[in-house]
Amino acid sequence: MVKEKLNSLIAAKKSMLCIGLDPDLEKIPPLFLKMSDPVATFNRAVIEATHQFAVAYKPNFAFYESRGAAGLGELERTLEFIPETCITIADAKRADIGNTSKHYATAFFEIWKFDCVTVPPYMGYDSISPFLSYSDKLTFILCLTSNSGSQDFEEAKLENGQRLYERVLEKAVEWNKSGNVGVVVGATKPEQLAELRKAAPGLVFLIPGVGAQGGDLRAAVRNGIDANGGSALINLSRAILYDPAQKSASGIAVNDLDTFKSRVAVAAEQTVTEMRTHLP
Repeated sequence: MVKEKLNSLIAAKKSMLCIGLDPDLEKIPPLFLKMSDPVATFNRAVIEATHQFAVAYKPNFAFYESRGAAGLGELERTLEFIPETCITIADAKRADIGNTSKHYATAFFEIWKFDCVTVPPYMGYDSISPFLSYSDKLTFILCLTSNSGSQDFEEAKLENGQRLYERVLEKAVEWNKSGNVGVVVGATKPEQLAELRKAAPGLVFLIPGVGAQGGDLRAAVRNGIDANGGSALINLSRAILYDPAQKSASGIAVNDLDTFKSRVAVAAEQTVTEMRTHLP
């Protein structure tokens, strides 16, 4: 099962790092834009620089679908570069009526061969059950996301006094009969993250929002891990892909591949080193 593989990787690498492969042509260093396959080459460089530190890689489909068939080709090539020892997450946020979701599940798990996928819960169990039928995979249900707009629906109070995200978590726990359900909870909501972890000790938590969105790494680690120090993935994208890569220590733009990979590797290593200091 993916959950067992995930926790084995967390223990072996002493890392919960998930890297979001979200290539933005406006932010990719110019050295890649001169290449024949800039996005896939950029992703490959990131993967080669970070795979010893990362537990998982999470491509967000929007960054590939926005370039049509060419973008999907870039994603396909990117997946070939990810070592089999790492977890792959399709950040696609897809769910629909049962018959449609069945095709989504087939696409992500059988065609693309991802280990995990993200799904919204708001069409109910029949929209998610086709994903859950893959007992050897992991389905992350959006619970309390890191964006400010989460207050519009996810944090709304129900008639019984519950917040909607609390109801979502209850359902995620209920649907976790095969041990293949996880939830997405943003690092920008540290108090709620701690409460949700206590309420769902058996779920895997995917935690975005550290770095560019302002989430605190220490709180994400302390509040997100389970009693065994695992079952949590902390996602970083821009803080790894772009912030350390744009300029060298001298302030000169990075213009060679080795320098880029070195700086991205340092950013990943520093993040994991800090993660370890926050473990109990």
